[in-house]
Amino acid sequence: RNRTQAIFKIQSTILQGYREFMVKENAIEAIFPNIIGASSEGGTEVFPVQYFEKKALLSQSCQLYKQMLACSMEKVFAIFATWRAEKHNTIRHLNEARQFDFEMAFADDKIVMEVLARCVQYIIKKIIEERQEELKLLDVNLKVPGVKYMTFAEATDLMRKYKIHVGKNDLSGEVEEKLGELHPDTIVFVHDWPLSGKPFYIMPKEVKKGKGKDKDNEELSYGFDAIYNGMEISSGGQRIHVPSLLEERLKAKGLDVKKFKDYIDSFRYGAPPHAGFGIGVERLTMLILKLPNIREA
Repeated sequence: RNRTQAIFKIQSTILQGYREFMVKENAIEAIFPNIIGASSEGGTEVFPVQYFEKKALLSQSCQLYKQMLACSMEKVFAIFATWRAEKHNTIRHLNEARQFDFEMAFADDKIVMEVLARCVQYIIKKIIEERQEELKLLDVNLKVPGVKYMTFAEATDLMRKYKIHVGKNDLSGEVEEKLGELHPDTIVFVHDWPLSGKPFYIMPKEVKKGKGKDKDNEELSYGFDAIYNGMEISSGGQRIHVPSLLEERLKAKGLDVKKFKDYIDSFRYGAPPHAGFGIGVERLTMLILKLPNIREA
């Protein structure tokens, strides 16, 4: 079927565009393991596998590996398979998905948000230039997106105007849809995310505690989400590069510090501040082409 072919021809262009962009950024492409010894994300369900006489897991992310490599090679990227053992039945989730991963040394959340925006813009420009026939067949009028930044607190205040509830540390699908509606053809970065809503490796942000009713302000982080066409396409942020702080955050998330020994030790001899992001390939395809379900991508 021509329609189905058009989706995957465009997805092929998305993959090529990502690689081209990253090569131009002087990033090194890396291949990371899919079988790991401990949960890389914490909190999300994992698929256990028998690895000879040991128990292992299918990887949820190449996060820990790409951090270690970025600290020695400055910029790294990968197209990586991720696994999530969650019995969700939604239009936006998959148990096995591909992810565009990027990590950069000597960077904070603001720097990698700018890289992410240029990356998505580059990919979409390439689709417009090379896949007009397929876009016409799918009836998609594609535009290179603009960029908007707002804090989590600003997003919460904005949603109050529309009587849409925002959770303490996450944005619901309804919030993402509204942001897409208010800012069409725009990559909306929601940053200064509550720390409790981000993985253990995201750098906490020092916030002066308020007085009175503000004294219990939620601790913030250098984490962000990127929302495009009404749905999250990426999350990222600055990572923790201080071993003692990493151990503290692992314990706070209820994870076993011993299982992360090699990862923590890699930062003990001096590691630069670093940051990165991951973009879901199938979800990006779905949103660019306005498909009704991620399984079509």
